[in-house]
Amino acid sequence: MTADQAAPLTAVILAAGQGTRMKSPLPKVLHPLCGRPMLHYVVDAAFQAGAADVVVVVGHGRDEVSAQLASAFGDRVRTAVQETQRGTGDAVRCALPQLRPEADAVLLLCGDTPLLEAEELKALWNALSASSGPLAMLTMTLPDPTGYGRILRGADGQVLGIREHKDASPEERAITEVNPGVYVARTAFLREALTRLTTDNAQGELYLTDIVAQAATAGGTSALSTRDPGSLAGINDRAQLAAAEDVLHHRIADAWRRKGATIRTSARIDASVALDPDAIIEHGVVLRGATRIGAGAHIDVGSVLTDVVVAAGAVLKPYTVAQRSSIGEKAQIGPFSHLRPDSEIHDEAHIGNFVETKKTVVRRGAKANHLAYLGDGDIGEGANVGAGTIFCNYDGFRKHKTEIGPGAFIGSDSQLVAPIRIGAGAYVGTGTTVTRDVPDDALAIGRARQENKEGYASRLKGRLKIGK
Repeated sequence: MTADQAAPLTAVILAAGQGTRMKSPLPKVLHPLCGRPMLHYVVDAAFQAGAADVVVVVGHGRDEVSAQLASAFGDRVRTAVQETQRGTGDAVRCALPQLRPEADAVLLLCGDTPLLEAEELKALWNALSASSGPLAMLTMTLPDPTGYGRILRGADGQVLGIREHKDASPEERAITEVNPGVYVARTAFLREALTRLTTDNAQGELYLTDIVAQAATAGGTSALSTRDPGSLAGINDRAQLAAAEDVLHHRIADAWRRKGATIRTSARIDASVALDPDAIIEHGVVLRGATRIGAGAHIDVGSVLTDVVVAAGAVLKPYTVAQRSSIGEKAQIGPFSHLRPDSEIHDEAHIGNFVETKKTVVRRGAKANHLAYLGDGDIGEGANVGAGTIFCNYDGFRKHKTEIGPGAFIGSDSQLVAPIRIGAGAYVGTGTTVTRDVPDDALAIGRARQENKEGYASRLKGRLKIGK
């Protein structure tokens, strides 16, 4: 019988530890990699491997961990509480009341192994389903096995048990085949085996690993050697977290490359980001959150996008920064533009060098190419906003809206004091401070009259020189 034909599988994930080496009040399993808590990757791997449901054993930071799981997975994930840290065997005991009666097998995982791959877990479940024994486990061989439990085998090669590093003899410590802590057990066997655990060890804890010796006398253990020991690495400190994140970034980028996107090697893409075929992501780009990049869009060097939707064919020039905004088809943004939340840049619009937008709609074909602040505005189709223009939207207490009609022209160095409306086709002269609405097709000029004083420049320079 294969895993696909077997009775339901439940995953139990151990996530109760404090993770003191992370040196953080945040529970270890909630530290993020590629935009998601590390625990979420383990839950996803369990579901992808065929688990019908998941029980997470929580302890340190239980409320925070439980809230995160509920938000991400709803009622597909339940929690069990380990009140006191008495070892991995005790942690699994705490999960037993949460197992559903129909669960024929239990997948046992650790919450700090975000690089786990579902295919390897599925192969493990298949191995248990195909055997008559009560347990299947992964093993791996390491050049330096320090800290890991060693796999003990008999003369016939069968697994006899696991010896934890602190309990191992010098001869046992020389063994390089180790236990990464990934098992699938038949539920009835697991329930019975957990009742037989003792604290007769160096830590004085209930070791889950002791069930392996019990399995050896109850039909044997199916042991599969992992093809990639790195995928089973646990996270204990920030250095290991960073190394795991590098692996995940590489996996994410390769997955999108295979779907037709071009991604340079130094780009960093969160697990929650989506790319369409022919999107181009250049070096140093960071894509976060719910960002979506359309077909043929080009995100150039150093751009950072968080929760941004970029439509097909748009071009984001180097060092564009945007949050919670949308960019239309064939729009051009940057370089050095900043789209703050709730900016809507419509099709074929341009936002250029050192232009900042916030809660502003820039409609089709409108342009603001240089040095402007556009806050709380609505800029009509085809309008042009000149360099140095400022939407004066805040009076110290409230924000006010600036509306610019289609085809309007705003001259350079203009200040539009909101609330204000510039009519369709209107023209605002360079250097104007606009404090009243401008009708359609009107010219607004609000600058001081220029005065030229003949021969005065040399006298002024003389006075200034004496003063110096």
